[in-house]
Amino acid sequence: MTELEKGPTGRRRGRGARERILGASQRLFREQGINGTGMDQLCAAAEVSKRTAYQHFAGKDELVAEYLRRFDPSVLSGVFDRTDLTPRERLLAAFDVPATTPLCPYIAAAIELHDPQHPASQYAREYKQAVAGRLADTAREAGAADPERLGEQLALLIDGAAARTRVLDADAFPTAAAIAAVLIDSALPAAVGDDRNHASSAPSPGSTAPAAHASAGKDAATSTRPSSASSA
Repeated sequence: MTELEKGPTGRRRGRGARERILGASQRLFREQGINGTGMDQLCAAAEVSKRTAYQHFAGKDELVAEYLRRFDPSVLSGVFDRTDLTPRERLLAAFDVPATTPLCPYIAAAIELHDPQHPASQYAREYKQAVAGRLADTAREAGAADPERLGEQLALLIDGAAARTRVLDADAFPTAAAIAAVLIDSALPAAVGDDRNHASSAPSPGSTAPAAHASAGKDAATSTRPSSASSA
């Protein structure tokens, strides 16, 4: 028989409390921030008691770290695992982020927590390194002479565009994508970069990668998983 628990409203509920808590954290942390969301509110939204919450997570720090781990575990697979695009096109598709996408949750967490040793800050750092790594791998596949350097340059552009879009409330990704195209083409051998002259080879914002996140899409969205480049 399924083990039951009593939620804060006194209604009996089955298993799945952990997933409800994580689902509530994805919504509330994105909407009002980590520091602006207390455990009482999280438990109410997840319809579990605080006792149940602490049976699944030792504390809020552990919950925040798990929230980030769950957000984009495959590291932009909606971009980098596409087989219908050339490596160069995949690099540019990483900039296809809807202007309505909320600030990257990994950047937001690092800013809010103010603690580089916090488990969530550590994971955010690992995630950003993983994004740069996937960009470098794709740059290597495209034939870049120095793929690690190009990967870091593109990762910096993506994060900068994400922050500038949020601060100015204006889409900075088209400009970032144009800069990225120059960097990519200058890093690739002439024969490989020749496709820059073909209109079909450079994905334009909103046309190549699946819409996101966050919701914030895949939410990047407001659901539980980001799609395309929205979480970067």
